[in-house]
Formats: sequence, structure tokens, C-alpha cells
Amino acid sequence: MTHIHPSPGVLAAGDDRSGTERNGPGGDAPSAAPRRRDRGENLAGYLFMSPWIAGFLFLIAGPMVVSLYLSFTEYNLFDAPRWIGLQNFSDMFADPRWRQSVKVTSWYVLIGTPVKLAAALAVAMLLSQKRWGQSFYRAAFYAPSLIGASVSAAIVWRALFSDDAIVDRTQKVFGVDVGGWIGDPAMIIYALIALTVWQFGAPMVIFLAGLKQVPRELYEAAEVDGAGPWRRFFGITLPMISPVLFFNVLLETIHSFQIFGSAYIVSNGSCGPADATLVYTCYLYEQGFVNSRMGFASAMGWLLLLAVGLVTAVLFRSQKRWVHYEEGGR
Repeated sequence: MTHIHPSPGVLAAGDDRSGTERNGPGGDAPSAAPRRRDRGENLAGYLFMSPWIAGFLFLIAGPMVVSLYLSFTEYNLFDAPRWIGLQNFSDMFADPRWRQSVKVTSWYVLIGTPVKLAAALAVAMLLSQKRWGQSFYRAAFYAPSLIGASVSAAIVWRALFSDDAIVDRTQKVFGVDVGGWIGDPAMIIYALIALTVWQFGAPMVIFLAGLKQVPRELYEAAEVDGAGPWRRFFGITLPMISPVLFFNVLLETIHSFQIFGSAYIVSNGSCGPADATLVYTCYLYEQGFVNSRMGFASAMGWLLLLAVGLVTAVLFRSQKRWVHYEEGGR
């Protein structure tokens, strides 16, 4: 039986003819359906995003624009805002208590952030080694960070560092009699720093994840070359986890600038004694909600945003010198 196979030219002609019959002279009909389908998918995506977009516009962008306007006005929540230009900012720079709040916040950031990250990294390095009860210790060290800046933690901290409390009595056992830290203007800021250092669990977990990514072969090769523990730490560990370290430094620095709850509660709402715990946000709260100077408080808020943005930009700029990324990982 003879089978007749059409030549490729005939097949091509047939395909062209069938395409012409389906699509018409232009041959563009099939592309309209994908375009309609794409528009439908885009519309569905925008519908799913609409709650977030509405929340961003009405809860973030809108209030920020209003706050920016109020920063150039005199506004007390009861009377209509009155435009005063840069008066709030000039009053701010001339205010000695504002300068005190900048000083206290800067000291808190410069001392608290490095000590907290150093404690987190030290414990992370201990817990990165296989030991008995490792999971328990990880959970135990992480637990305080779950409390965060809660009211209960600050109240307990205030009780621990008050006059004749546990910390005061422990000091006296070792012959140190400085009294309670809470009532001492020179010591209360360190009680506040101790509270934030105690909650090092979150950066510790991030450090743990970074340490797990360091190849063990690097340490083995360094040991063969005679490198000691400190040389391995500064020559291998720190460079390899520098992206993780940068992330923690950035996060903790921003978080430290925003401290409010713990300072307010530890000082029993006075941000004292003698303005010793008058952090920036505490003074902002006092001006805005106690003295009803919403225009002044808005100006303080925008200045804080600019300061945090500037510090963040400096950190990103400096990472080129000390943060080491793997090839293609940046």
C-alpha cells in the first residue's frame, strides 16, 4: 500500500492558509486575548493590594504630610494652626532641654548599641558550637527579646535597681555602695542601657544564622597555619559575617533612636531624675501631649527622621570599607 507524504512546502502553505482563515487578513486576533487576560490579572493584583495602598495613604503618607505642615505652625489641638515658619525649629535649637534630650539619646545609642551587639555576638558564638542543652539555652537567651519594651519588664527593672533592692544589696556585698541606680542621675542611664542589653536575643539569632554559613574548612586551614582564636575571629569570623553584622548595627541603631517606653516607665514618667533619662522621644511626648505643643512636637519628629536618615546613609556609605559580600551577593 502506497502512502503519500505531503512535502514541507505544502504543509507550510496549509499552515499559512489555516492561520489566515483563523485570524483574518491581519492575523492579530490571538494577541487580544492575552492582553485582556493580562489586564484582568493586573486588576486582580491591584485589588489585592488595595487594602495596603489605602492603609499607606491614609495611615502613613497622609499623616506625614499633615505633620510636615504642622511643624511650621503653632498648634495646640484646640485652636486652628497658625503659620509661624521656622520658629519651631529656632526655638528647638535654643531650648536647653532639647539639647539635653539629644545628649542623652546620643549617649544611649553610642553605648547601648555596641554593648548589646557585642553580647549578642559572644553568646551566638558560644551557642553555635554543639553542646548539651543547646536548644534550651538558645530559647532562654532569646526569651527576653520577646518581652521587648513592655511595661512589665520596665517595672521589674525599676524594682531591681531601686534603693535597697537586689542590685543595691549585691553591690554592698562586694563593698560598692553607690545606692540605687534609679535615684542617681549619673547611674540611671546605665540601668536603662542594661535593660536593652539584656534583650539581645533578636540580634543573637541573626548572628547564629550568619555563623552557620561560615565554612568550617576556613577555620581548619587557619589552625593548620597556626592561627590562634583571636586571629581566626578577626581574620575569618568577622569578615564572613560582616553583612549580618551590618544588618544588626543598622536595625539596632534605628531602634535605639526610638526608645521611649522603657525610659518613661523606669523613670516613673518623669524622664529623670534631673532629666537624666530625657531621651528624645520622651521630650517629644512631653511637648506634644503634655504641653499640647503639637507644632513643636511635629518639628521634633521631622528632625528625628532626618537624623535617623542621615545616620542610616552614613552606615550604608561606610559599609564599602568593612562589609564583605560574596561574589554576586551584593
